[in-house]
Amino acid sequence: MLPNFRNVGVMLRILLIVNLLCFLAAFLRSGSWAELMREWADISSVSQLLLLASLLFFALLDDWLHELPYFVAATVLFFIEMLLAAIAHWFGESFHYGSILHYWVFSLLTVSFLLWYFNLRNRALSPALAEARLQALQARIRPHFLFNSINAVLSLIRSDPSRAETALEDLADMFRVLMADNRKLTTLTKEVELCREYLDLETLRLGDRLQVQWHIDKMPGDAMIPPLVLQPLLENAVYHGIEPSSSPGAISIHIYRRRGEIHAVLRNPYSPGGRGHHEGNKMALENIRERLSLHFDVEASLKTELVGNVFQVHIVLPYISEADRHA
Repeated sequence: MLPNFRNVGVMLRILLIVNLLCFLAAFLRSGSWAELMREWADISSVSQLLLLASLLFFALLDDWLHELPYFVAATVLFFIEMLLAAIAHWFGESFHYGSILHYWVFSLLTVSFLLWYFNLRNRALSPALAEARLQALQARIRPHFLFNSINAVLSLIRSDPSRAETALEDLADMFRVLMADNRKLTTLTKEVELCREYLDLETLRLGDRLQVQWHIDKMPGDAMIPPLVLQPLLENAVYHGIEPSSSPGAISIHIYRRRGEIHAVLRNPYSPGGRGHHEGNKMALENIRERLSLHFDVEASLKTELVGNVFQVHIVLPYISEADRHA
């Protein structure tokens, strides 16, 4: 599978790898430190032009390349590199550095190494996708939540059967999402709907102690995100921020778009060591960080911050609309 050549993380890795290969080539051709620096400068003077041109072409052709079979796409990449190498050789003639054969050999070896590296990385990360799903099933539905939710529904069956039916439907929707394929992206609207259903279930047992503040008027509902990113954070907020206290507490959810990024800021009260609650093992946070990295590489981030008695989680990820994803 080809990497996403428009991803910032992929571009940075290519830049780093190619420059390291240039340094290695200079090292093999030199016999002293001064000669090494001179060789590296000569190679870099032309290779940087070739590298930047390659990144530009690969980014422009990314959609088309991913529609081709892998070996056909790889052949196209090799052809583009040979063409760009010939152009770079023409520009580099003024430096009197190497024949066109040197340019072709270096370009083909570099592309081969990059394809091998990204294939290896893709295979190495594939088990992490399955592991992330298993962790989601184990960490995001705690036994106490299921037990308490069922008890809350049972208490409503006689007094408010309509509300009990709605609660059971919400519970069924949650389990349907939890059992679905965690590798596919979902819309922000669906994730927020799941969060509302979860918080409605928790309100059944916590009552007025749980207050929810939604700030989503600037939220792009068509944005694509990994499923079960916000819900486990809200579960942590309830477990560590609301349950330990006997007084009412507010959970704040602020989701908005700024330029080409989606920001989700979640805040909840923080009371360490309250009412026998253990400190969180951060499994859900690490799980979400891993899945954000798998989907968006360095373009996404998750940061936590404790300010006084308020715990905050701030997620940033690139804005990819549902229409763009299908395209």
